[in-house]
Order: sequence, then structure tokens, then C-alpha cells
Amino acid sequence: MNKELVDKIKNNHDYQELVSKRSSFAIKLTVAILVVYFTFILTIAFNPSALGIPLAEGSVTTIGIPIGMAIIVFAFILTGIYTKRANGEFDALNNKIKNSIKED
Repeated sequence: MNKELVDKIKNNHDYQELVSKRSSFAIKLTVAILVVYFTFILTIAFNPSALGIPLAEGSVTTIGIPIGMAIIVFAFILTGIYTKRANGEFDALNNKIKNSIKED
């Protein structure tokens, strides 16, 4: 790829919008999963008895197990949300950029 084409793409308004929106969205999702994950880990580290409460009387399964599983499911949901937006809005912007570069 030559420098002129790279400069043309970088200066494209749609490209700048794509980079801005994609980065902002990815950062928000990353912060969400990190907050949830580290809250869980810090709870284990500093207050393990909170997650050691049995689900039912006499049960060996504690409340920490379904919470840990919920965190994994939450991560899959965030991945699905990102994928849906990437395949919709972000791909549309990407195609718009490619078409505008081809026209020039």
C-alpha cells in the first residue's frame, strides 16, 4: 500500500468516525468486563466468606459458583454485542470508506 493511499484513508472523515466509534465502544466494553471481573477477584481476595455462602442449607455449592459462571456468560454477551455492532454499523462505515476511496 502506498503512502498516498494511506494518507487518503487516514484523512477520510468516515475513517476517523469509524476509528473513534470503534475505539470508544471497545473501551466501554473492556471497562465493563474488567470492573465485573476484578470485583469478583477482589471479593475472593479480601472477603472470601461472602462468596462461600452455600446456595441451600447443607449444599456444598456456594454462591460464588453461579456468580463466576454469570461473569463468563456476561463476557460472551459483551462479545455478542460487539460482534452485532461490528457487523452492522462498523462494517457499513468500512464499506463506505472503501467505496469513497475507489471513487477517487
